[in-house]
Amino acid sequence: MRLTNRTYDELRQGDSAELRRLITTDDLYVFAATSGNHNPMHLIDSDLDGDGQTERIAPAMFIAAIISAVLGMQLPGAGTLYRRQSLEFHRRAHAGEEMNCHVEVLEKLDEGAVRMSTTVRRISDGALIVTGEAVVQAPTEKFEGEDIDVPGLIVQRHRHFEALLGRARPLPAIPTAVVCPDDANSLGGAILAAKESIIIPILIGKASAIHAAAQAMQEDIAGFEVIDVDGDLAAAAMACQLVHEGRAAAVMKGHLHTDDLLKPMVDKAQGLRVGRRFTHVFVMDVPGMPEPIMVSDAAINIEPDLAAKMDICQNAIDLALSLGIEPRVGVLSAVETVNPAIRSSIDAALLSKMADRGQIKGGKVDGPLAMDNAVDLGAARTKGLKGDVAGRANILVVPSIDAGNMLAKQLAYVSHAEGAGLVLGAKVPVILNSRSDSPMSRLASCAVAAIHHFAGSKP
Repeated sequence: MRLTNRTYDELRQGDSAELRRLITTDDLYVFAATSGNHNPMHLIDSDLDGDGQTERIAPAMFIAAIISAVLGMQLPGAGTLYRRQSLEFHRRAHAGEEMNCHVEVLEKLDEGAVRMSTTVRRISDGALIVTGEAVVQAPTEKFEGEDIDVPGLIVQRHRHFEALLGRARPLPAIPTAVVCPDDANSLGGAILAAKESIIIPILIGKASAIHAAAQAMQEDIAGFEVIDVDGDLAAAAMACQLVHEGRAAAVMKGHLHTDDLLKPMVDKAQGLRVGRRFTHVFVMDVPGMPEPIMVSDAAINIEPDLAAKMDICQNAIDLALSLGIEPRVGVLSAVETVNPAIRSSIDAALLSKMADRGQIKGGKVDGPLAMDNAVDLGAARTKGLKGDVAGRANILVVPSIDAGNMLAKQLAYVSHAEGAGLVLGAKVPVILNSRSDSPMSRLASCAVAAIHHFAGSKP
């Protein structure tokens, strides 16, 4: 946008300008962070004033800031400085509503000052939100130029996981075998998900250690079933038994090694195999991305061959469909062209062709793709890549566990993503959390498992 101001000499009584502005939830978080006003009436969905309506009220000074934007950007424009501003608030504005701010020159005063009327209305119904008057120091020098390049902001808020939790809460809580929850992280995650009515924990492990952990956390677990089993492998085997008996609809990792959790599950006689290979999926909520990003496999298959990658793709597609996400699989390599010296590029091309022939079903698969042209449309177009996946991939299939682990942790620690971890290919979803996972990650993992479970149980 090109900026052109109006100097004091150019201004005339009756000159006016206006600006339309949609208020978003992110606007409210940014304003809270910059102003220090963390009043929950401006930030959360709760009824703090008892009127039966949830809040998300835009702060009054945020609305006033829209007025300053019109004065500073349009009329008089660049170089304008406030002297004073009167404000009268008639109604409240909320996130999701669009405002129209109108300013008009009322009078030119001495020494370069200008008195102006300022009005903000809600566009949908014309309701008057704010009225007032501003006295500003108008610019004396003409300015014409391009708009200032202001760095963009990404709000570190996990809207995709919040949406998943919103979908999971109304579902019946699923009985979940929690294996060895004898530390604060693993037991705390199960308790948190139970409080949100997402799971019904069945705690399996050394009972004295589980009760000691609960006591140290000052949590009451009297309402949970505790099955006293000594030893990690025995506890994991008991979880499998509960699944076979129909008493558990999911398994959740506690304070034990992943290998010990999975070993009884892959047993041919008593395990949870259903024909497809076990694969791990991280569902990542990356701030700034329009939808969740899935990364697979970052925890189980070390150097997957083509057959394993086929199952990795199919399991991830099935999960995406159960979450209501259109699956677009980008099979990653170091390059976006097939190079016989790079095995991952050959596998990617074969997987893409297998999807074309119906050997991988339910989603679109493209590869090889480098990371940039998998998730960035501009990068994909620069390389001349077309189709529905390049630049828009929401499932990233990595060449090896090294690449997957690094990618997931880069998203978590550099891009501030939260990750929900799930093992697929078993008879029931297996919730796989690490000790460093945040409460949101643990909750989201349980929510993803619950949604996937009920999607799979539909006739």
